[in-house]
Amino acid sequence: MKKVDIRYCTYCKIYTMKEICKICGRETIVKKPPRFSPQDRYGKYRRYLKKLEKGLV
Repeated sequence: MKKVDIRYCTYCKIYTMKEICKICGRETIVKKPPRFSPQDRYGKYRRYLKKLEKGLV
């Protein structure tokens, strides 16, 4: 059985399971989240930027 990864089109900004985007026809990339680490030095800044983007700060 083949392992299927979620893929992302950087041009259209959509997620798909295909290697080629169905909208623009460009190649997609494998999108994986960063590894979790309890000693995350930059987590505080990442969470702050997320809040800024949503207008919560």
